[in-house]
Amino acid sequence: MKPQEHAGKFSIEIRVTPQDIDALGHVNNVVYLRWVQEVSAAHWAQVAPPRVQEKFLWVVLRHEIDFHKPAFLQDTVTGYTWVGEHQGAKFERFVSLYRTATGELLAAAKTVWCLLDAQTLRPRRIEQELLRLL
Repeated sequence: MKPQEHAGKFSIEIRVTPQDIDALGHVNNVVYLRWVQEVSAAHWAQVAPPRVQEKFLWVVLRHEIDFHKPAFLQDTVTGYTWVGEHQGAKFERFVSLYRTATGELLAAAKTVWCLLDAQTLRPRRIEQELLRLL
């Protein structure tokens, strides 16, 4: 998807910092994964009221990420996220990272998250209350 196809999806902007750069002079692959988590967490923080955030936690079960182009120091990256299928306590989330200035796709990820009860730390079925938020 191109950035304009992400209309209505949650997004944040991320500045590349010197700490993100590896020996090859571009953003290290591990940083993209950190950004996937940051975009996902920012979305949850925005849509879930504090009472819901206190009640539930999310943990990652799986990351799949495809790297398309490198990001460099001084780039700004826009991360878009949206959710997919859910089953029981598991939920798919998609994140696409674009170079803001050019709209080039840098990386795309599909992650599987598990909902936990914050008190027991046990998996919890995803109910309609959460589906409406996401």
